[in-house]
Amino acid sequence: MSDLKLFQSKESALCELESSSAPLGKGLQTLFEKNLDTLLGVRFLASEYVTSHGGRMDTLGVDENGYPVIIEYKRDRSENVINQGLFYLDWLMDHRGDFEILVRDHYGKEAAEQIEWSAPRLICIAADFTKYDEHAVKQMGRNIELIRYRKFGDDLLLLELLTAVSASASMKGTVTPSKSSSISSTSYKTVSEYIDDMGPKLVELFADVESFLLGQGDDVTKKVTRFYVAYRRIKNFACVEVRPTLNQLKMFLKINPDTVVLEDGFSRDVRKIGHFGTGDLELTIGSSEDFEKAKPLILRSYEES
Repeated sequence: MSDLKLFQSKESALCELESSSAPLGKGLQTLFEKNLDTLLGVRFLASEYVTSHGGRMDTLGVDENGYPVIIEYKRDRSENVINQGLFYLDWLMDHRGDFEILVRDHYGKEAAEQIEWSAPRLICIAADFTKYDEHAVKQMGRNIELIRYRKFGDDLLLLELLTAVSASASMKGTVTPSKSSSISSTSYKTVSEYIDDMGPKLVELFADVESFLLGQGDDVTKKVTRFYVAYRRIKNFACVEVRPTLNQLKMFLKINPDTVVLEDGFSRDVRKIGHFGTGDLELTIGSSEDFEKAKPLILRSYEES
């Protein structure tokens, strides 16, 4: 693990906080499960979920983009949570109905109908991983994230996204919307189809925007869902919809609209307006000038995610 140090200021003097990367205990798993949305952008579903073959998934949830999430915690350095998690991913794909019933019981019928099955996620959490773990994950072509943790004192928890691999999935065809209950269940084109319809100017603008989003840090990954493209660290910080007929991009950021001076035609509060993607602040980007205005807000959303 990288040598991370954290200092606390006390009366103009700095003191180093003691850190711990001891193997994950049940107490820390419980802490994760009680704060999954805050830590990982995942809604909690079940702890120690027993499968039909007698296996036991540590934590089961559904993320902000509607994807099933399996979380496995590495409690011992010799434990191979990646292979174990892959086994559970395969089991989950063969037992979708069980998962959808679990979502329905926790979050309602509509949430269960909106589950994205194209690429379920596996999140492995540990005090550390080996270079072989990182290499193996990059070869698998599955949605796997390795997250390291470190505790500082009694009150601080650091999470580091070590490796994230996003499997590609086909997004062709018209389907029903996956996000907002305010949007009717009529057929919509997918974001991949809208991207195919972009004219030359919008293609160039989209490329510039995407380059900026991905360039915020090595921890940024891109996920193409059915109706938007999500850019995330551990959690989403920006979602982009493509509007080729208007020659515009719609971007949603995780910023409280009350903290922004809204500008008609450029930014608006969508907390009470149905939309695809995550984030309460909508930006309309139709030109390089719009994009320049958006950059400070994108950076803020990234830093706060």
